[in-house]
Amino acid sequence: MKRVFIFLAEGFEEIEAITPIDVLRRAQIDVTTVSISDKREVHGAHKIPIVADVVFADADFSGADLLVLPGGLPGSTNLNEHIALKELLVDFSNKGKLIGAICAAPLVLGGLGLLKDKTATCYPGVEGKLTGAKHTGAPLEVDGNIVTAKGIGAAMKFALQLVSMLKSKEEANRLAKEMVVE
Repeated sequence: MKRVFIFLAEGFEEIEAITPIDVLRRAQIDVTTVSISDKREVHGAHKIPIVADVVFADADFSGADLLVLPGGLPGSTNLNEHIALKELLVDFSNKGKLIGAICAAPLVLGGLGLLKDKTATCYPGVEGKLTGAKHTGAPLEVDGNIVTAKGIGAAMKFALQLVSMLKSKEEANRLAKEMVVE
């Protein structure tokens, strides 16, 4: 079974976290939510509390197939300040494993140089932090092992793309039909 870790930082964008969690789990993919703080309860940008499955310090990332960074502010800034997460992302990228980031969260990848010469997208106004990327402004971009999405409006497309890459396009289409995605 494929394993996914979705990172939650104080101020994350709720829709950009919950949509991939829900859709990936519907696809029978093992999803673990990870608080980057020392508390499992994390508050989103709109003050919705979410209880993560585990805190970063207690997580075992071995066998992971995908790391996902939801956006939001100050969530993306908080992700970007977490040194161990950034080390994990670099290691993942060096191994060619999948990384997904949506909204402002691609700024973390840009700051690490992981978007150099890659096509990417992000929330308007964050483009300058995608160091070395070819920014398109499209709702969704896939370049090699990196998937980026523009924001809340692209959350479902982002989640279905991740399903497509981890399982199959057919599974993503089945889910889209079942969830009446139009």
